[in-house]
Amino acid sequence: MQIVNTINDIRNIIKSWQKEGLCVGFIPTMGYLHEGHESLIQRAVSENERVVVSLFVNPMQFGPSEDLASYPRDLDQDTALCKASGVDLIFIPAANEMYSPDFSTFVDMDGLTKGLCGKSRPVHFRGVCTVVNKLFNIVKPDRAYFGQKDAQQLAVIKHMVLDLNMDIEIVSCPIIREHDGLAKSSRNIYLNQNERKASLILNRSIILSQHLLEQGERNAQTIISKLTDTIHTEPLAKIDYVDIVDLVSIEKVHTIERPVLVALAVFIGKTRLIDNFIYEL
Repeated sequence: MQIVNTINDIRNIIKSWQKEGLCVGFIPTMGYLHEGHESLIQRAVSENERVVVSLFVNPMQFGPSEDLASYPRDLDQDTALCKASGVDLIFIPAANEMYSPDFSTFVDMDGLTKGLCGKSRPVHFRGVCTVVNKLFNIVKPDRAYFGQKDAQQLAVIKHMVLDLNMDIEIVSCPIIREHDGLAKSSRNIYLNQNERKASLILNRSIILSQHLLEQGERNAQTIISKLTDTIHTEPLAKIDYVDIVDLVSIEKVHTIERPVLVALAVFIGKTRLIDNFIYEL
């Protein structure tokens, strides 16, 4: 396994692979890898001849009051997991390698980024689209792998690839959960013992909404109201959003007649957690 820090170095390696006709899979991450990332890597290893992982905490997707400085980092743990999982190349650029002092070109999107996480994090998806676009141009993968936990991000990236005619297959991978149902997230480390117990309200809410849909409920607002009431039973929980949207357009739906995304974001103490599931009729 190789580790590189510069764009020139990773491009030279990728070019040598391309000359051999090797298929390249790519997993862009912000590091502090867990079993969710590991599942993406394992999928990529099974489907490609070479696999690249990037570890880059992207400053552009953090708002002024968000956790850029405190975002968890552990390069030793990350490189060990990558090596054990069969990764061929890790790209670990510094911020000044990705963004020059006079950087002034951005990738933005209307529509899909207005609701859900985009509503409370207005700069987030501009940063995500810009850095993913840059990474795709650097790595030039055949396939790129993303987790369903960040469902809006996944929809945004799929749409960006379509809009900009990128010759990349975007592969969606299922949410990986803790034994008690909490979705794996690098931010789970922020939770203290009481907050960790309180965080299970997210999964309980997901299970409740799945049950309502399976029982035939099709009124989105009815489901949202019951989810909201359930989350409010947990004193440490503060709702950012609970919503049901079209799976492709991420637009609100009133009656569930097509595939939808049931998504929620909840603060447990100071930690913002997200979860979701897809429901297809």
